[in-house]
Amino acid sequence: MSDTAAEPAPGELPEDLPSVAPRLRELRRRTGLTLETAARRVGLSPAHLSRLETNQRQPSLPMLLALARMYGTTVSDLLGEATPERDPIVRAGRAEPSEAGGWTYWTLGGAGRAMQALRVHVPQRAQGDLVRVHPGEEWLYVLKGRLRLTLGETAHVLDPGDAAHFDSLTPHRIAAATRGGTELLFVHTLLQSGAAELCLGDAVPRRGL
Repeated sequence: MSDTAAEPAPGELPEDLPSVAPRLRELRRRTGLTLETAARRVGLSPAHLSRLETNQRQPSLPMLLALARMYGTTVSDLLGEATPERDPIVRAGRAEPSEAGGWTYWTLGGAGRAMQALRVHVPQRAQGDLVRVHPGEEWLYVLKGRLRLTLGETAHVLDPGDAAHFDSLTPHRIAAATRGGTELLFVHTLLQSGAAELCLGDAVPRRGL
């Protein structure tokens, strides 16, 4: 696994992403993981994770998802968003947009659940080269635009109304296939697993984009 490939370019990071550094440190220490062990489980170098924990670098959305999975929590929790715990209703006016790595997303699920639901806008060319591999399942439904979903070595183009449900251990990439980007509903399971990781870079086969 190439650690250099796993680190997003500084120019692609949003400037207004809330600091996740204190929460990342707290979760790692609470779970008893060393910096080296936690970094290995999400496919980063200890130095990169240390920069995330000291607010010297901000993670992309895929990295936020990987960190949330490892710690058995949600992206909303990492960002300190005040979603009422166990509230079964998420009103439209309360779903505030956040940005990470070029993606815009809205949290549509409650905290402390076994899966996380998001509405996501993926601009064209945003993170389309990131290959993800991790335990769990993912489901997505295209609302607007066209989506290019690569599973293993097979590329699929999904139109509005199309959906996909797949094992997240299958190397996968998500990219917009239309100039105006793609909007989708996205659900993934949260697993607190010692094997949870995000694999990026040339170690994972890439085709179809």
